[in-house]
Amino acid sequence: MAEKIELATMSARGQVCIPTGIREDMGLETGTKVLFCLSDDTLIMKKVTAGTFAAITKPLKEEAKKAGLKEADVARIVHRARKS
Repeated sequence: MAEKIELATMSARGQVCIPTGIREDMGLETGTKVLFCLSDDTLIMKKVTAGTFAAITKPLKEEAKKAGLKEADVARIVHRARKS
């Protein structure tokens, strides 16, 4: 895919419209899941498919297994983090 640079403006509600050409090139449609990664002042948006989701979560699942965490523990941890 060729490099493409487009400019967008954020609304008062924090919404950004992805330019039509980029949506078409990426195959982004209503309901498409996207992942946002922030590193310093760089924001990367990546289209998430079943394959990319599995690749993203694989190292997390491996670390959770090493730490002895179970899926049931996740809700408790998230709830505790939201309280603080």
